[in-house]
Amino acid sequence: MSSLADLRKDYSRASLSETETAADPIDQFAIWFDEASRAQIPEPNAMSVATVGRDGRPSSRIVLIKQFDQQGFTWFTNYDSRKGVDVAENPYVALLFHWVELERQVRIEGKIERVSQEESDAYFYSRPLASQLGAIASQQSRTVESREKLEQQYETTKQQFGEHPSRPEHWGGYRVIPERIEFWQGRPSRMHDRVLYTRDASGQWQRQRLQP
Repeated sequence: MSSLADLRKDYSRASLSETETAADPIDQFAIWFDEASRAQIPEPNAMSVATVGRDGRPSSRIVLIKQFDQQGFTWFTNYDSRKGVDVAENPYVALLFHWVELERQVRIEGKIERVSQEESDAYFYSRPLASQLGAIASQQSRTVESREKLEQQYETTKQQFGEHPSRPEHWGGYRVIPERIEFWQGRPSRMHDRVLYTRDASGQWQRQRLQP
């Protein structure tokens, strides 16, 4: 039987230089995200969201980013879910993109805020009807006695709201305003390239190389 300790790979697809990356990390992220999309990586918009609750215990899960720009990184969810409860107590989170095929990671840390109701409405009504109804029917992160009970909740919601449901108050968008963004490129012999951007007191981005 093979050992997990024997599972290893030498990375050699690309390199990353702090002198050649974009001065703004959002611009650099856009370059890498476009390359991940063009490489036809399955769900390049999938990212890990790590939160910390009142008890100090971390929790992480995969969600799909729906927008990124100079304001930050945005996705949508149930505000009453575990992550929603966590960020209500501690508004600092960490995001992680891992594009295995390109041997790349992007780590993002920052403060989270809710997007405007208008932004939440716009995205909610752009979703398929079944997804709208699912957002209403599911009490995310709460226990349910069976799959049948969950499906019954969905059918009840479908009958109640029909084809024109309204966005529930407990569902909407979050935006992470980044304070640190690190770009990681795998390199041979574990001598990986790591370029870190941090905001200074004036709000400008500073760029530096980290040791692997």
